[in-house]
Amino acid sequence: MTPDSFSDGGDFLDREAAVARAYRLVDSGAHILDVGGESSRPGAEKVSTQEEIERVMPVIEPLAREMKNVILSVDTTRAEVAASALDAGADMVNDVSGLTADPLMASVVARFHAGLVVMHRKGSSKNMQDDPRYDDLFLEVREFLGAAVRRAEEAGVASDSIFVDPGIGFGKTLDHNLRLIQGLEFLTALEKPIFVGPSRKRFIGEVLGAPVGGRLHGTAAAVTAAILHGAHAVRVHDLPALVEVARMADAIVNETHP
Repeated sequence: MTPDSFSDGGDFLDREAAVARAYRLVDSGAHILDVGGESSRPGAEKVSTQEEIERVMPVIEPLAREMKNVILSVDTTRAEVAASALDAGADMVNDVSGLTADPLMASVVARFHAGLVVMHRKGSSKNMQDDPRYDDLFLEVREFLGAAVRRAEEAGVASDSIFVDPGIGFGKTLDHNLRLIQGLEFLTALEKPIFVGPSRKRFIGEVLGAPVGGRLHGTAAAVTAAILHGAHAVRVHDLPALVEVARMADAIVNETHP
């Protein structure tokens, strides 16, 4: 629900278009719908809390009423936005700041007995891609996420409702992103389900020389690699193609089939 998201900014600003898009995604196999009102792309400007609420609530309210068979997530770093969404029936908060942007976020999630995704981000959306550097990439990401998990649990968020995300593209170079996917098992020490969001991102374009709209095959490769290395959920745009990719990769990992 933003005009400036890197991939589909402005495509679904209209409430009816956004709700229709949600139904198409679920029909194509989505298990979680993630609704956001502030772009988290590199260089994105902040919007006011009120504007963010006014963008997401007209979509979250009808989806919460009408879609009982899908998990509804609100993508926000603000506790006030999260509270509005959860009060309307959302099930989960996706906090790309890893609980660093708003000290009240964890307590809000706990109060509503909601799920929580904590993501690693180095810096803010505005500056995170300004020459990001790490002394020890895997250690720093894991320690950041471990600290976020502890803050959430201390605030009362249920331990089995917390998920971790290494933050592909958020304060990372091409090399950092490739290494994180290849070495994703490093997060298993946190004993939380792992979310990964590689879809259409810049690192794919850097490898393939492809524009945002031409990164389906690169995204499919990244999704497959992430699942093979331990991802439990992937955040994507291109359904149903990537549902099939995920199902196949999952079958290989778990040696299961219909």
